[in-house]
Amino acid sequence: MATFFIFLFILSILIIVHEFGHFITAKRVGVKVENFSLGFGPELLKKKKNGTQYTISAIPLGGYVKLAGDDLEDYKGQKFEYYSKSVWDRFQIVFFGPLLNYILGILCFWIVLFSGYPMFTTKVGGLIEGFGAKKAGLEVGDKILAVDGKKVVYWEDLQKIIQSKGASTQVILSILRGNKEFTVGVSIKEKQLDDQLGQKRNVGLLGITPFDEIVQVRYGPLKAFGLGIQKTWELTVLTYKALWRMITGKMSIRESVAGPLGIYYITSKAASLGVTALIHLIAILSISLAIFNLLPLPVLDGGHILLLIIEKIRKKALSIQAERIVTQIGLAIIITMGIFVTYNDILRLFGDKIMKFFNG
Repeated sequence: MATFFIFLFILSILIIVHEFGHFITAKRVGVKVENFSLGFGPELLKKKKNGTQYTISAIPLGGYVKLAGDDLEDYKGQKFEYYSKSVWDRFQIVFFGPLLNYILGILCFWIVLFSGYPMFTTKVGGLIEGFGAKKAGLEVGDKILAVDGKKVVYWEDLQKIIQSKGASTQVILSILRGNKEFTVGVSIKEKQLDDQLGQKRNVGLLGITPFDEIVQVRYGPLKAFGLGIQKTWELTVLTYKALWRMITGKMSIRESVAGPLGIYYITSKAASLGVTALIHLIAILSISLAIFNLLPLPVLDGGHILLLIIEKIRKKALSIQAERIVTQIGLAIIITMGIFVTYNDILRLFGDKIMKFFNG
């Protein structure tokens, strides 16, 4: 039950931040906000203030901001309506939702990097048969201090250096065993592994696994902020590469996309690891939400931005009929995607149990 409330809390934060971006920008450019809703469906709570009705609805899987005159059929030409504003003003209203999700992601990464997050040290926890480390005489409990004279402190740094090496390469490791420090030459062996995008890559390996020794890594406020921006950029690039590979059929959509059930499962895992893991999860989900909303699909923010670009080029908006068709297509795509990811989550998380039930 606690996980469920954590899940709702995280989802609510992401939605409120996103919709607040639309809300505050609409107010700034003079567009009347008629409704600010968290959730869909039957209304549970509502309060009207300064002309805006604030609503909490029964289905918490989303939210929306209703602007005056944001539908051509309802547009009456009043100066406080959405369609009375310039393309630039409307672009700002649309874009600031995803932008605030990006800002939230950066801030969460900053908190994690500034407050400290766990990382494995370079202490050897296991040796794999047939690889260079065991042949060179490394032992469980040895700590690797440097690779070819380059200092390493964390397992992640050690991995990056070794995986960049090719087969038949030998590296000189500085080792601390007990109180004794010495160097040893270790041969690299290549192995084909799947990377984050499901691509086969040949990487160099020593043949060691990490020891269960974890330290908290902390950075100063400015360094942490810079790294937060860097992580946000890397996640964005990685996500778009993954989307392109899915579109071109080079990456499995079924194995790569998670819906509400999948996010709930991930949340439960993060909650068991503590507050830092949850903040890290919020960062990833917030940036992912921004990226998804910026896709050029009808109904999504990216689709609205695309229509604004077309309007700017054509010097006029789409007709009411064209807008209606585009909206219906967009809704059909989003509903289909929602059904697919939910079905996929059910199969991935409960497929074995379902099969056992039907097979007796």
